[in-house]
Amino acid sequence: MSILHSKSLKKVCLASVMLATASMSPIAAHATTSMKIGTVVWVGYGPFFVADAKDFYKKHDLKVTLQMFTDPALIPTAIASHSVDGGMLTYDQVIGSDAKGLSQKVVMPIDYSNGGDAIVASTAITKVADFKGKKIGFNPLSPSDFLLSYALKKNGLSEKDFEAVPMSPEAVPAAMASNSIPVGVTYEPSLSQILSQGNGKKFHVVFSSKNAPGLIADVLVFDQKYIQAHPKEITGLIAAYVDGLNYMKAHPDESAKIIGKAMGVSGKEAMDQMSGVYNIPLAEMPKAFIKSAETTSYFASGEVIGNILKSKGQITTIPATETTIDSQFVKSLVK
Repeated sequence: MSILHSKSLKKVCLASVMLATASMSPIAAHATTSMKIGTVVWVGYGPFFVADAKDFYKKHDLKVTLQMFTDPALIPTAIASHSVDGGMLTYDQVIGSDAKGLSQKVVMPIDYSNGGDAIVASTAITKVADFKGKKIGFNPLSPSDFLLSYALKKNGLSEKDFEAVPMSPEAVPAAMASNSIPVGVTYEPSLSQILSQGNGKKFHVVFSSKNAPGLIADVLVFDQKYIQAHPKEITGLIAAYVDGLNYMKAHPDESAKIIGKAMGVSGKEAMDQMSGVYNIPLAEMPKAFIKSAETTSYFASGEVIGNILKSKGQITTIPATETTIDSQFVKSLVK
């Protein structure tokens, strides 16, 4: 090989390397980040299910895996152990986790239950006061437990006034159908299953989240370390939720089918269940982080929730609301 040919070959190789490097730069600049988010089957998470089906995460350079849990109470510990990067929880769970030192914060309000969580009873039981002495099935240390505690307190009753029957929300319909319990606390889709029994004449709603707007609020949560390390990814996930919600409004029938598939129900059933939930649009999200007397604000609902959790012995100290929230991502997206 001649020296001239050798030099020419080196130039060609160098040029090829430079070209390859240049062509890789845009890819490196838009590298896809994987995120694993813990969640449960709940109609309020519909915008995330739609974003998943329509691959809205991709345009935000994300690959999101929605990891389903049968028990939402397991998600905070999964976040703490890094089995998942973040999770969809109810705000009372965040207060409980923060009180135990887990440092998990709400970065976005997702929805609040507007009838999707309820206390259901046989038709012979017409009001909360009638719960006295009755067996009540519910999932301890869950939103169902919290809703029941709130209803009892509002009506002058306490835990001593009924017989608790611990069970998962999914087990409540069968327990009521077999007459094992006359009162149950659950949420959709189990709620609709109960109300449809006996041609809709056997059971009815006595108290629901409509009676306490904002108290059962679903939120997107990450721990402090993940927030500090992945601000871009969190912003992208919130933006994908907004894309999903906008698509739901523009294509309601298709979206209902997508959500129904994720929940294991028909599109019509999903549409019916969606009426019990209010998904929060981007423009309204900042209100949840602002001090207000309205229970749709974390400052107001947090006070009520914290007092009930403390009175039940679930926490010893009520954390300051400021330590449970981080509004920076919502503020960056609202213009």
